[in-house]
Amino acid sequence: MKKKIKGTENRPRLCVFRSNKHIYAQIIDDTKRKIITSSSTTEKIIKEQIKITDNCSAARSIGQYIAQKLKTLGIQEIVFDRQNKIYHGRIQALAEAVREEGIKF
Repeated sequence: MKKKIKGTENRPRLCVFRSNKHIYAQIIDDTKRKIITSSSTTEKIIKEQIKITDNCSAARSIGQYIAQKLKTLGIQEIVFDRQNKIYHGRIQALAEAVREEGIKF
């Protein structure tokens, strides 16, 4: 049995979901059961920047965009939830982009 990952108001959870064509990232406060912010490759702003939505560069741009949103909200630390996916490829690219922007987890 695995430990459930929970986010708080001070340290919310970054939940990453990837499909075959897109990648989604949500910042969740589990104590209030509320999504603080989210980003995905289906958003118009992201689609204008990238041509292909299912590769590592798309995941990297989602990571940078979600990190910028976190900075504007004043959040510096998060809990990373990869949903039992291996830390490789698009998930790794998104996580490294968030770390490069200065968010700790």
